[in-house]
Amino acid sequence: MAATTRTTTPDDDGPARRAGALPGGPHSRGEVDPNASDDELDLAVLGRRIRHARQEAGLTLAELAVRVERAPSLLSQIENGKREPRLALVHAIARALDVPVADLMRSEPPSRRAALELALERAQADPGYAALGLPSVRATAKLPADALEALVGLHVELARSATIRSATPEEARRANAELRASMRGRNNYFAEIETAAAEISAAVGHRGGPLTDRGVSAVTEHLGFTIHRTDDLPRSTRSVTDLHHRRIYLPLTAQGGHDPRTIVLQTLGHFALNHADPRGYAEFLAQRVEANYFAAALLVPERAAVDFLAAAKKERALAIDDLRDAFAVSYETAAHRFTNLATEHLGLPVHFMRVGEDGVIYKAYENDDVTFPTDVTGAVEGQIVCRRWASRRVFANVDRYATHFQYTDMGRGTYWCTTHVERTDAGDFAIDVGVPFDHAKWFRGRETGERARSSCPDPACCRRPPAELAGRWKSHAWPSARAHSHLLAALPPGTFPGVDDTEVYEFLDRHASGS
Repeated sequence: MAATTRTTTPDDDGPARRAGALPGGPHSRGEVDPNASDDELDLAVLGRRIRHARQEAGLTLAELAVRVERAPSLLSQIENGKREPRLALVHAIARALDVPVADLMRSEPPSRRAALELALERAQADPGYAALGLPSVRATAKLPADALEALVGLHVELARSATIRSATPEEARRANAELRASMRGRNNYFAEIETAAAEISAAVGHRGGPLTDRGVSAVTEHLGFTIHRTDDLPRSTRSVTDLHHRRIYLPLTAQGGHDPRTIVLQTLGHFALNHADPRGYAEFLAQRVEANYFAAALLVPERAAVDFLAAAKKERALAIDDLRDAFAVSYETAAHRFTNLATEHLGLPVHFMRVGEDGVIYKAYENDDVTFPTDVTGAVEGQIVCRRWASRRVFANVDRYATHFQYTDMGRGTYWCTTHVERTDAGDFAIDVGVPFDHAKWFRGRETGERARSSCPDPACCRRPPAELAGRWKSHAWPSARAHSHLLAALPPGTFPGVDDTEVYEFLDRHASGS
């Protein structure tokens, strides 16, 4: 939002930013920040607090001007947030109104009404609103409170929708890169989500081992929801949640290779973690990661998983396959869960990738300094992984679905990887987990003789075709590239599914009327 306009010409109170002026100065904010410190004083809030105190004292602007020996026009500018007063004048106003100076300089608006008026003014000053060519509404005393609430609510939703729509591929990739850096900073371990999941597991009596459908139902009931399976779920959805009746609707049978338990737990995660409506793509992405983490922490409880992994490490027999089998989850879920716990509890740096058969990276995480390919924004998603890496070579195996072990010499050292291909409706994907050479000793499969050398991003490694081959075909080939929709769309696929609201509401109407 645009900042409130402020004048800086001198008058009988002197220049706005000379010695003795208030700390902080003007700010451009989209909304009032109730957590702002005094060093970040907002002039619009200060003006509202002075006006509120003056009206509480029963004084007109002219009467206050007489008491502080200033022009009414100057006080009007101050109350409207268009002029920054000197500290001496604020003290004089406080004495005249018989209020502490600290009360006038508090960072929050004096009332809910004042906060809404400020929000409306700033929203209407935004260039995005001006571009609509609509008239501005003055927040006068005659404007009803419910109308003011409605106007501000509309502006908030307009800004949120605009933010989501404007999430370009570049912005989406930046958000992914920033989130991955944040996850790296905490070793992909979310203590607060582990605690929340552990408390719910304890409440439903799940201590370890596979979480059964009955256990998922117990978690659902504990959080105040019920599960309903139906054959008419909207085609564009994996599940639909009726918040009014606290129901989660699922298809009669699993679709698209998704574990029904995971779908339910991910949905419940948003409520268990008190997620609010996201204010943009970056926040939506973070919430999605947190909900997925919550689901995995229930399917593979921390304490039981750490005990299992610690025992395997002691035997030098760590294996993602075994973690998968012990908790009856997918290989990808087991791999994700391993990265959550490996550094925090086992002292192992690790990296993870989900790679398509064409070499495109769909997901990635590392805290072991492996050199992922990146674009100029720092994003890994959508990049092509080196042909020499295990996540590419596994597809060339006679049995691509057998677990593949490999050492790869890279510029930063040698890494050992365990790679498994999972089949999905969207194709085959390699799930790859790796560690630096010194940590391979803890894993089963470390004896492998598979070894490769990668010098990527040097084009001579695997991007540039051999000279003899290129010489034969360079002038005689015209391929038609397959465009990756997740690279061209405003958002990656599945992040904001194209759900038909009418279809979903009609579905809920049918099922609500039958209850």
